[in-house]
Formats: sequence, structure tokens, C-alpha cells
Amino acid sequence: MRQMWTILLAGAMLLTGCAKKDEDVAPGEKKLRIAVIPKGTTHVFWKSIHAGAVKAAKELDVEVIWKGPQKEDDRKQQIEMVQNFVTRKMDAIVLAPLDFSALVNPVEAATDAGVKMIIIDSGLDSDKFVSFVATDNKVGGTLAAKRLCQVMGGKGKALMLRYAEGSASTEKREAGFLEGMKKFGPEIELVSINQYGGVTAESAQKKADQLLTKHKDLDGIFCPNESTTYGMLRSLQTAGRAGKVKFVGFDSSESLVKALQAGTINGLSVQNPFNMGYLGVKTAVAAIRNEVVEKRIDTGVIMVTPENMDEPEMKELLSPDLDKWLK
Repeated sequence: MRQMWTILLAGAMLLTGCAKKDEDVAPGEKKLRIAVIPKGTTHVFWKSIHAGAVKAAKELDVEVIWKGPQKEDDRKQQIEMVQNFVTRKMDAIVLAPLDFSALVNPVEAATDAGVKMIIIDSGLDSDKFVSFVATDNKVGGTLAAKRLCQVMGGKGKALMLRYAEGSASTEKREAGFLEGMKKFGPEIELVSINQYGGVTAESAQKKADQLLTKHKDLDGIFCPNESTTYGMLRSLQTAGRAGKVKFVGFDSSESLVKALQAGTINGLSVQNPFNMGYLGVKTAVAAIRNEVVEKRIDTGVIMVTPENMDEPEMKELLSPDLDKWLK
């Protein structure tokens, strides 16, 4: 585990080393401007990405402009943001696409206009960008399946509540989970795998309420992102079934960490969003300066459980100090 994060840190240091040093910037040289467009701005995951982007901006003395859609299903608004930043002649755009196909044309148009495009978090149905900086989401889903099968004892009934159609990152997690269930829990019956929670915790809770009402004898649950995990947690608590149904989610927040500590969540596949924002901006700066960058940069994913959550590395992932960078 420690070796994995050491490798990731080494990658970050390589990018730092390749980047042009602050003192090498000529007097009066225009500061580079990099727009960072997340899928949304409310979830802790996106705030962590923001903090990582700010850290990179300070280190490299570049300007980061942070702006995201108000809702995580507003494809039109995100497309307009990309187009507006191209018009404003940004040196680079770091983008987490809301939809793997809807954002293809604006990204390719931005690339044609000379803007360095860095894709983070979620994939795009195009290769017309500089680099893709993200979690291996399929691995994250497989880790969740392995953990759920373990805590279920390899038997019983389980379901998966999906996130939203068109989201490449969560679709990869869902695919990894389904493959993992076949491998690690062939005797477990999946009673529902085609329902979507939507982009808010509220919509996820409503769908979770329906699923829990329908499946009274449920033994296990998987949710593929922060909002679906929290919505399902609330539904389980309301139904008096929290801690009785084995539950594995994805991402972390204060509420999810508390549930993990209480044992009402049995595991979380946790990404490193701070590192994603950090390396996204680092990679953008390297690309602007015509340095060689990797087409695919893996920012890591790990399974956090009630048993290992107090380890220093896990605590840092679960509760990063965002105020240091955002206030």
C-alpha cells in the first residue's frame, strides 16, 4: 500500500521537476492561466480536487480559475463553460467531463484552438486531449466487490444502485463491481443492478427507499460515488436497517467516515482527489511548456475499512486538510 502511494508521489515529483521553475520566468512574463472545470462544486470530492489544484498553482506560480456547473447533470452549462474559457484564451483547461460523449465536440474544438486540454476524473470518447489524470475506476469497483463478498461471507442477496447515465467514471466502477462479483461471489444473487440514484443525495435516497421497500431480505449493497453512498446510508438509517445490511460505497465525506467508524458502512473505495487536482494542474503546465507528459496518469484507489481507517495513510485520505488551501 505504502509502495503504491510512493510511486504516485514519485510521479508528481517527476512532473514538478520537469516543469519550468518560478525563478526561470522572465520579468514581466504573463502568468499562465488554467481553468479547472469539475462536474460540480458541492461534494467534498470536488473540493478536494480544488484544493489540490490550488496547491499546484501556488507551487508553479500560475493562475487557476475554478468554475463548475451548479448541478452535476447540467451538460449544457459545462459545455458553455468550456467554450467561454476558450474564448477567454486560457492556456489550458482541466476538465472533469459530465458526459463521455456530450463533451467530445467542445473538447476537440478547444484543442483545435490551441488550448491544452487535460481530462480528469471521468473519461471522454475521444483521444484529442493531452492527458487523462484519474483513478482506475474499474479497479475501484472490483475492490468494492471483493470487500462486499468478504463481509457477506460469499452468500446472500445484494444490489447495486447506479449513479447516472453518461458518467464514464461511475460506469467503469459499476462494470468493475459486476465483474468482481462474478469472481469473488459467484453464489451471491444480484437482485437489482439497473436502477439509477441520480446526481444528488436526495434523489439517491428516494430511489434507495424504493429498493429497500421492494427487497426486504437484502444482505448487501454497493453504491459507486459519494452522493449515492450517502443517499443509501440515509435510507438505511431511516428504515432501521443500517448496520444490518452489509454496505460498501465509493469516495468519502465526513458523514461517510462517521458511518465507517460506526460500522454502518463496511468499506469505501477511496480515491485521491487532492492528488488528481494537483497532478491535473501540474500536467497542464508541463504541456503548455511543451514538455513530454504521460497520456494516462493513474492517481490511485484503495479500500478503506473500519479495521484500517485509523492508519495514518488512510486518515490523510479520509480527512484531508482542505482549509489550508481553500481559505
